[in-house]
Amino acid sequence: MSKVITRIVQAQLITRPPATRPLTPALRYDTDDPLAVRIVFPSEISLDGEEVAWAFSRELLAEGLRGPAGEGDVHICPCGQERTVIELYAGEGVAVLEFRAADLGRFLQHSYDLVPAGAETALLDLEEGFAALLRGV
Repeated sequence: MSKVITRIVQAQLITRPPATRPLTPALRYDTDDPLAVRIVFPSEISLDGEEVAWAFSRELLAEGLRGPAGEGDVHICPCGQERTVIELYAGEGVAVLEFRAADLGRFLQHSYDLVPAGAETALLDLEEGFAALLRGV
């Protein structure tokens, strides 16, 4: 049975420094996908009016709280001791978001309370995953 953690947090969308826009995205962790975390943005801020979720590895979030991390679509780095910046790269451009590091750290710790670091693969149903991939062929 899946367990899900969802936390609404405060963030700032950095539009053009120093301009910002406050946001309240949700952070989500689901034991059915134990390697990933998600940032879920409310529909009112998306370009098409739909809720938007960005998924990336839980390990990336942990690394990004300690120092610059990420390649590809998601980059995370500390901004001083109290803030963390997450950059999301898409075809439409880049979203730069600033979060309180403590909020991200608490969320990450709650996810570790459900599934300790390194124990994620024990929850994965690899046979079902392979079967789903083969069905898609």
